[in-house]
Amino acid sequence: MPTIRIPTPMRTFTSNQSEVTATGATVREVLKDLDARFPGIGARVLDERGAVRRYVNVFLNDEDIRALRELDTPVADTDRLTLIPAMAGG
Repeated sequence: MPTIRIPTPMRTFTSNQSEVTATGATVREVLKDLDARFPGIGARVLDERGAVRRYVNVFLNDEDIRALRELDTPVADTDRLTLIPAMAGG
């Protein structure tokens, strides 16, 4: 199963776990399973249209999924997804 690295602000959904697993053949399927396992986290990652929110970056291993096939990017059992919320401030 792919491993998903959960950022600190989203760990309230995962009982404070920094890494969890989810099933799926694509990034979309993995994120859907992640939300099924940890209800509410999906709304923090995906918008109402089902697209990745513009202030969240999703990496498959070391590659931004926006540079790949976005949510349709294939995922292997040994892959790692990393969720990174954008930071702002000054």
